[in-house]
Amino acid sequence: MDDHTDVRKTWKLLLEQDQRFAVVAECANAQQAIDVAVKVVPDVILMEIDMSPLNGLEATKKILRQNPSMKIIGVSIDDQPSYALSMLKVGAKGYVTKNSSPAEMTFAIMKILSGGQYICEEVQSKMKQGEE
Repeated sequence: MDDHTDVRKTWKLLLEQDQRFAVVAECANAQQAIDVAVKVVPDVILMEIDMSPLNGLEATKKILRQNPSMKIIGVSIDDQPSYALSMLKVGAKGYVTKNSSPAEMTFAIMKILSGGQYICEEVQSKMKQGEE
């Protein structure tokens, strides 16, 4: 789910090149994502964080209130650890940036489908820098 059409189309093309994935819906805003999550119940939702008027954090909270087992990966251009931690705090299972490679995106999806959590390497690197 992303509010930019070109980004959604690119993700769809990349994901559908992998036979393990089928994109079952694309949403242009957070309210559409909430509605689709209830009706379609996808295995994983890629949730853009930076939207308005309802952002991805709020949409994630609403989706998880209706279906706590839903697997959501936060997505943003922002590589700040605070974004990733905010998404995990509201119940998302992962976080990737728009700079993440297709291989990393598919790895994140598979990790989350198998019950794990994933934060992209770009954000993990910043987290480690903050610890030193």
